[in-house]
Amino acid sequence: MAILSDRDILAGMASGRLGITDYHERGLTPNGYDLRIAEISVRGDPEVKKEGIVRIPPRTMFYVSTVERVRMPGDVCAQLWLRTTWIRRGCIGAFGKIDAGFEGTLTLGAFNASDEAVELPVGERFCQMVFETLTSPTEKDYAKRSGNYQGQTGVTLDPVKK
Repeated sequence: MAILSDRDILAGMASGRLGITDYHERGLTPNGYDLRIAEISVRGDPEVKKEGIVRIPPRTMFYVSTVERVRMPGDVCAQLWLRTTWIRRGCIGAFGKIDAGFEGTLTLGAFNASDEAVELPVGERFCQMVFETLTSPTEKDYAKRSGNYQGQTGVTLDPVKK
């Protein structure tokens, strides 16, 4: 396994091998890419917020959808890491990996563990995506295995209907 550098990410996008729609130069890091907030859904509030600053009450679960749509080749996956900006404000995120072959926006679950409300601006960077190369291409990528969330757009809590 090797982690892709900023140079590798740019080359992968230029060749069409990696896909990041709505790419923004500010999101590129030395060893990853910061994904921005498109939508926020706060548990207990039926309205999904798509603009402005969203106030997350203390000790409350919330979900974020990314502005960027990602497309992973069959030999690359990615780790997701909550930006320390949000950790320092009391947010906790337990993210999985983006599987090889996945395409779509991402829905990320997080929790405001603090005793204070946290304000999340729509459009702000939320988590870093760190690309890893697999030792060989997959036998069956995400789309061919489960593909439960393949092609998702926006905050998606249930599998995408096929």
